[in-house]
Amino acid sequence: MADRAAGEGRRRSSAAKRELAISFIRKIRDMDREDLHELILAEAGEDLAQFFLAYATDLIQREPERAVENASSLLLIGYLIRGFEREAAERSAAASTPWLH
Repeated sequence: MADRAAGEGRRRSSAAKRELAISFIRKIRDMDREDLHELILAEAGEDLAQFFLAYATDLIQREPERAVENASSLLLIGYLIRGFEREAAERSAAASTPWLH
């Protein structure tokens, strides 16, 4: 019973993540190029943006026939990096919180 509830919770969570992704993609698709550039710089920074550009360029040059698959992978890698950043920030916040008795 608990396994079934956990599975349903993951599916709901996955559906919610998908809806957020769709909403965000629509938002940035309609965004002015300069506004998108400012968002990228604010959230990722120039170094990370340049890293992804170099990584994507390398992937496309090495395997141009897999460009679409690699683009999808890059999107997922960005998503996973964000999750890793969030997890690290939560661990840091928890470590700095004093225990109350």
